[in-house]
Amino acid sequence: MANQDLIHHIPTIDTSSLVDKVEMQLLEIFINRGLKTGDVIPKEVELAAAMGVSRTVIRESLTRLKTMGLIDSKKHKGTVLTSPNLAQILQRSMIPKILDDETLKNIFEIRLILEIGMADSIFHHITDDDIRELEEITDSEPTSTEDVLFDIDHEIKFHGKLYEITNNETLKNFQTILLPAFNFTYDSGLINKPIKKKKHISHKGLVEILKTGNPKKFREAMRKHLDNHFSRLFD
Repeated sequence: MANQDLIHHIPTIDTSSLVDKVEMQLLEIFINRGLKTGDVIPKEVELAAAMGVSRTVIRESLTRLKTMGLIDSKKHKGTVLTSPNLAQILQRSMIPKILDDETLKNIFEIRLILEIGMADSIFHHITDDDIRELEEITDSEPTSTEDVLFDIDHEIKFHGKLYEITNNETLKNFQTILLPAFNFTYDSGLINKPIKKKKHISHKGLVEILKTGNPKKFREAMRKHLDNHFSRLFD
């Protein structure tokens, strides 16, 4: 058999598993060596020699880590460990139109749970200026707000301010990511079941509790405020 014919019969070798192994081993090395954010990692050629693999495998493994936000290239310094931006990573895959129905429903539910659960953080950080801003937001809403199950403009302004009050940057970013999926789920009719319209606590009612109540009362009030949304999911 001629060499050329032999070449055509040689199957290509799948190196994906090798890349996976190198990726995981690199992470283990970084952790075991106690590297911190900002620490420089060895160069490609050094890693390839130490691990006994090609620079191509090392390069692909590092590319994956960079995509995950775990490493980054710095001018005049080299490749360093970084603290991943969780919101940025999630945002890349949080595309409502390509998520399945069950995932969209789960996202809808996550946002409801978050807004009930952040009561303690809100009460810990809230200021008089925050109260005044919330009052300005509710004063600009039409009088029919209490009977509206969901209005995008009112929700963004009011609930967005609540996330801001927590002073938790990750939580604020998470809300920004969840909102499009939340809105898409609602607008698409995915959970738009015919339900008995329930009287719920308005934004103004929530502000009054923030002024005179406590985290427990606020959690209970927020649950009632979101009651119609929960009904769509579970009734």
